[in-house]
Amino acid sequence: MATSQKRLALAIIDFLSKSLSDGTISSEDTESIEIAKSCIADTFHVNPSDQAALKDAIGDQSLLSIYGVYEKLKGKTSTAPMPGASSSKPTTNPPKSSGPTPTTPEAEEFKSQGNKAMQQKDYPKAIDLYTKAITLSPTNPIYLSNRAAAYSASHKHTEACADAELATSADPKYTKAWSRLGLARFVLGDAKGSMEAYQKGIDYEGNGGSEAMKKGYKTAKAKVEEEEKEGGDEEIERAASPREAGGAGAGGGGMPDLAGLASMLGGGGGGGGGGMPDLGALMNNPMFASMAQNMMSNPEALQGLMNNPRLREMAQNFGGGGQGGGMPDISALMSDPSLREAAMNMMGGGGRGAGRGAQQ
Repeated sequence: MATSQKRLALAIIDFLSKSLSDGTISSEDTESIEIAKSCIADTFHVNPSDQAALKDAIGDQSLLSIYGVYEKLKGKTSTAPMPGASSSKPTTNPPKSSGPTPTTPEAEEFKSQGNKAMQQKDYPKAIDLYTKAITLSPTNPIYLSNRAAAYSASHKHTEACADAELATSADPKYTKAWSRLGLARFVLGDAKGSMEAYQKGIDYEGNGGSEAMKKGYKTAKAKVEEEEKEGGDEEIERAASPREAGGAGAGGGGMPDLAGLASMLGGGGGGGGGGMPDLGALMNNPMFASMAQNMMSNPEALQGLMNNPRLREMAQNFGGGGQGGGMPDISALMSDPSLREAAMNMMGGGGRGAGRGAQQ
């Protein structure tokens, strides 16, 4: 069983004992509490009378005081006022500081060992050692900030952000925590939150802030401005897009309105077994492929073809008129001289209309 679970079990037993002795729990419930303590001790295999084990579990504190710190950190959302603070609102407000918990020689030793592990770039070991120090002093901003640095070095930026926020809450004047919060937020994609964290660090440092803090702020600010510019460019592109502005067949040589062409050729619910022609088969015909290419570059040619009365008449016979429907007979279409001439013009071929579509 994990040592942390045994420590918590001892802390709970200690809490129940103190609740009886200080009158929080009525003496009438003494028997029930004693049974509960015995069950916890048996289940987690701990000895409540082992004072050394109890001190290792909670130090000089109590479970109630530890939980009180947690409640303050979790429940408050406003920050202490800062001298010269910027008017910008943070993306997420760190909880109000309840003040750092007192340190102990043992916790300091864990911190020192954690620092050595950081120097050796053994980040998992550093995280473990800082965690042990934090267990003894849960809201010490130095321990929390150091563990945030170890998390960042391990690319665990979400955890780094959480530790840095707790550190700034415990002591807003500890500016290293603001710097580490700024870095974690920036890597997580919160450039605005990063800029605000660096700004708070600058405010607390005073005298315009350190070069490192100002550099972090400048980098985050440039990213915010870049994102705002990109957002504006996207709006302009959407406004200028032909699809947004007026549809595929309008002006400018966009893709012709194939839905209108399909309707003209008997598609779109013309009745009697009709429907949309097989455009894949249609485009496999070299003549129609050439026509489509010309139509894409010259929408006026498509409009002229659709205005041809002979083609409209034949389309009605093939499609909505009721007999068979479906794909029209290409050879039948091209037997009509006027349609053949129109097709030749659209393909850029010979005949009387060749000069309009031919390359120069």
